[in-house]
Amino acid sequence: MDAKKLAGEKAIEFIENDMIVGLGTGSTVHWSILKLGELVKQGLNIKGVPTSRQTEQLANELGIPLVGLSSIDQIDLTVDGADEANPDFELIKGGGGALLREKMVASISKRMIVVMDETKYVANLGKFPLPVEVTQFGWEMTCRQIKSLGCEPKLRLNNNLPFITDNGNYILDCDFGEIYDAENLNHTLNMIPGVVENGLFVNMTDTMVIGNRNGHVDILYKS
Repeated sequence: MDAKKLAGEKAIEFIENDMIVGLGTGSTVHWSILKLGELVKQGLNIKGVPTSRQTEQLANELGIPLVGLSSIDQIDLTVDGADEANPDFELIKGGGGALLREKMVASISKRMIVVMDETKYVANLGKFPLPVEVTQFGWEMTCRQIKSLGCEPKLRLNNNLPFITDNGNYILDCDFGEIYDAENLNHTLNMIPGVVENGLFVNMTDTMVIGNRNGHVDILYKS
């Protein structure tokens, strides 16, 4: 069983006609977008808000109508993935490099549904290094300030060159070990000049759809 496909397709059941839908980025939500494309062809009327150029391209190929973030005030529902999620519905995102746009979309969403396979659901965040998006200008200084918080930041590379986000920034992958106070770390990181955004998503999601290799899908709701 493809646990990612199970979760990704299940989440689409939450989407209703005439919704504005945030379209996430990643290998699990890829299945969500493919399924959504099928439903649009069958007559479902929605508008999508992509969180990356990659997602925008896929949505265009599938004929999903899109609307720009600058022209709306609110999104009805966002479907996105996660690199890690804990029982407090806190997430680490940004493995694909789209964390800034993903967080912008999530911030104006009435509801955010996170899709993942069972390996991403963990007791404590932190095994997956936390992505932090930083400006290219003075990134070494920003890196040193982040390191002083007690982590080991590494500049993300692509073909031995710095990885560039859709917004023209760098990403530092930061190994903090286990993260016990995500809300405080989120705030502290974003107060550092040069940090554009970080991959901690706190108080942003209320539903998690988890696909399991045995074919079962768990749906968890934040109380």
